[in-house]
Amino acid sequence: MEPDTADPAPGAADTTPDAAGTASGATDTPPEGVDLTPGADGHAMFGSLGFERLALIDAQLASTDAFLERTYPGETGRRQPVHTVYVPADRYAPDLPRRWGDEAIAAVEAFGGIETLCAELGLDPELTVQVGPRVMAKLRSEPIEDLRVDFEDGYGDRGDAPEDAALAAAVRGLREAQEQGAGTPFFGIRFKCFEAPTRRRGLRTLDGFVTGMTDRGRPNGEVGASGAGGEHGGGEHGGGERSATLPEGLVLTLPKVSTVSQVEAMVVACEGLEEALGLERGRIGFEIQVETPQLILGHDGRIPVVAALHAGGGRVTSLHYGTYDYSASLGVSAEYQSMEHPVADQAKALMQLAVAGTGVHLSDGSTNVLPVGDREQVAAAWRLHHRLVTRSLAGAIYQGWDLHPGHLPTRFIATYAFYREGFPRAAGRLHAYVHQTGGAVLDEPATARALARYLYRGVVCGAIDEAELLDATGLTAARLELLARPKSDTEHVLSGAPTSDTPTSGAPASDTSTSDTSTSGAPTSGAPTSGTPTSGTPASDTPTSDPAE
Repeated sequence: MEPDTADPAPGAADTTPDAAGTASGATDTPPEGVDLTPGADGHAMFGSLGFERLALIDAQLASTDAFLERTYPGETGRRQPVHTVYVPADRYAPDLPRRWGDEAIAAVEAFGGIETLCAELGLDPELTVQVGPRVMAKLRSEPIEDLRVDFEDGYGDRGDAPEDAALAAAVRGLREAQEQGAGTPFFGIRFKCFEAPTRRRGLRTLDGFVTGMTDRGRPNGEVGASGAGGEHGGGEHGGGERSATLPEGLVLTLPKVSTVSQVEAMVVACEGLEEALGLERGRIGFEIQVETPQLILGHDGRIPVVAALHAGGGRVTSLHYGTYDYSASLGVSAEYQSMEHPVADQAKALMQLAVAGTGVHLSDGSTNVLPVGDREQVAAAWRLHHRLVTRSLAGAIYQGWDLHPGHLPTRFIATYAFYREGFPRAAGRLHAYVHQTGGAVLDEPATARALARYLYRGVVCGAIDEAELLDATGLTAARLELLARPKSDTEHVLSGAPTSDTPTSGAPASDTSTSDTSTSGAPTSGAPTSGTPTSGTPASDTPTSDPAE
């Protein structure tokens, strides 16, 4: 067999041994912390391998180290909303979050109050006391965390003129809501997919929305008739006279993705908009909606959703499961289409593997069973929704879709109960680990980080107060967030010095605080909340496999 003479991966160090058996890429400078004092056998005190062999291994794995750091950076503390609310574009108005909150509160009161609803859902009285008041406060202060104005299935094909008018109205309304402090922490649109019949219309809506939402956008929300890459390309915005900005928390949803090439095309569109509008390179991120089996299992037997995520070049912020399109594509009859159908669990398990370690979020889908009708119909729909949300949370999927104001009470009851029930045990275990006091469970660093992530999510969504967190663990939310990060120093978290005692991702100081879009979920770098690359560098620099292999 001929020896392998393939060139090393681009950027990899030359690890070819020279005549002395050392790597030609090695240096005489020892790695930090390595003791080179010769021992009795003449080797460095590090051990029998010797510095030369260590340098050889370091050089051999240099490209792998860079690949892992770039492609799997892990969680960064970026806030993940507990839900996404979808509304058809023609039904959106700036006061929609307040109206949904009011309608949700009215539905709870009509049922007999929050205590009655919690009892109906199976919460015991002690847990109800902890959850009920927090849910009602949430419905008053921040009933919607993430809002998506829908120009796809929820809106349909109404022709260019009506969609342009609806888009202009949505841009005006969203800008008005943000300026008046009535917006949601996360907001954006779902435009039509990139399949041939709808591609141009989808790009036209995407272009008009991003252009209109920049600080240099058309203040009246009008959309140019030229569509994507139209009148502003190379024109008044193309000269790059100054950088434009987009509001924090802006999110774009690319639906019905079937192939990696559609994600690559979205990257091209993002790059074009950034160049034309003078936006910072990489500023525009997007979600991938997984609604087709072709993205889960390709014709070649591979799993395209993994390649699609990385083809986004760090722009992909989240993967969302589309319950009904995906189920229908596999022939599941309408009666049995559900978030808990086996085909749904199979797809979401693969999506969960795809996002692991990347910092990309994962969202479950929705139920189309609405809490409307007589009392028993409403109660049955609430029980179903509560069970499905709880099931997702237990499966480590911390976000889902809500389609009706009546879904809000059970979304927050299930979410808050999930964190309140586990809070004493998780806080106790983390306290024992951090303060080294011992306990009934012998936790490892990875588990300590998982405990910190669980508690931090509870603080951010309002289920846990920071004061009780500090009392139970001895940690502020800021220290907790640092501990939750990958490769955090779990042994010295108490002696570490966070830059401030304010959570880096906008965790509220109490469960009743109103989110400020200038802080909610904003990374510490000042980059946008959801539209910033989270899993690597631009597409040309982001390999889908270890270059050393």
